[in-house]
Amino acid sequence: MKILILNGPNLNLLGTREPEIYGTVSMDDYVINLRTEFPQHEIFSDQSNVEGELINRLQKNDFDALIINPGAFTHYSYAIADCLKNISKPKIEVHISNIYKREEFRQKSVTAVNTDGVISGFGMKGYFLAISSLSSK
Repeated sequence: MKILILNGPNLNLLGTREPEIYGTVSMDDYVINLRTEFPQHEIFSDQSNVEGELINRLQKNDFDALIINPGAFTHYSYAIADCLKNISKPKIEVHISNIYKREEFRQKSVTAVNTDGVISGFGMKGYFLAISSLSSK
């Protein structure tokens, strides 16, 4: 299974950005670990700080399953939500922090309704949990 992990704004700073919330491991290093844990899958990741670039990446549709962390776009990007609605492949939304314990504006996801499930608050392990879920289908 070809799994795309797609991250939104500021997630390129994982490993250095607010380590008390997001940890100290970069996404590149974590993907290496995921590939070791799940050798049966082709796992690749991409990231953009630009909404339109995320939509263009999703529309390539060159994956079998999607794990998406839209970052701040989670809370207001109806454009990404509409794009997700048109993808008929398995989709899981992941949030490193527990968005329901953060500021009020972060507690609503407009994108989640167009995914198969949401994993929130387990740190980087959320990506592992998402792949585990996809692997069991």
